[in-house]
Amino acid sequence: MPVLSSSTPSTATTAEPLLERLRWRYATKAMDPSKPVPAEKVERILEAARLAPTSSGLQPYEIIVVTNPAIREQIRPIAWNQAQITDGSHLLVFAAWDDYTPERINHMFDLTNEVRGFKNEGWENYRQMLLATYPQRGAELNFQHAARQAYIGLGVALVAAAFEGVDATPMEGFDPAALDQILDLRARGLRSVAMLPLGYRLEKKDWLVKLEKVRRPRSAFVTELN
Repeated sequence: MPVLSSSTPSTATTAEPLLERLRWRYATKAMDPSKPVPAEKVERILEAARLAPTSSGLQPYEIIVVTNPAIREQIRPIAWNQAQITDGSHLLVFAAWDDYTPERINHMFDLTNEVRGFKNEGWENYRQMLLATYPQRGAELNFQHAARQAYIGLGVALVAAAFEGVDATPMEGFDPAALDQILDLRARGLRSVAMLPLGYRLEKKDWLVKLEKVRRPRSAFVTELN
């Protein structure tokens, strides 16, 4: 398969447009600071992440969109000096709840009842089961569970960015405690999990851009039990 080196995915009509864009995407190493991502594309990426599935529908994480240059300059040194943080136009920070509290659980169940306009006995029984289980498990276990939900949103955001022809680089390489302090996340009951700079590749400075995407073949990746 030829390598797509253009700054946006091919617009040729294919039977698999999403797969075409996923083949195009890669963890961009150099972003062009002169090319901001249009606001409407960012909003669609955020909306895709908002629509992502989460355990029990609790959505136990938030996304902080950082465009302020001064704040991103503070973040870069505590993230291995990765240039995409400042060269991309938007930095998405995925921050998970630090715990499952009764207030947070009840809020999401109440919101569901309000949006749907009725109460369901099975749903209310499920609420009570979570209230009797989650808060008692301990904050660290609950945070780790919430963080895994945030990664689902991160994955959906990556796919959405590729579909929009926007480059995105998922990042775990940063000091979470330092990032939490810079963004004052602990005061909001949040802990940082991952970051996702959005921008457009700067091909002349990115050593990875023209290299073939490498993935294990399907035969070594998928097991079918018929």
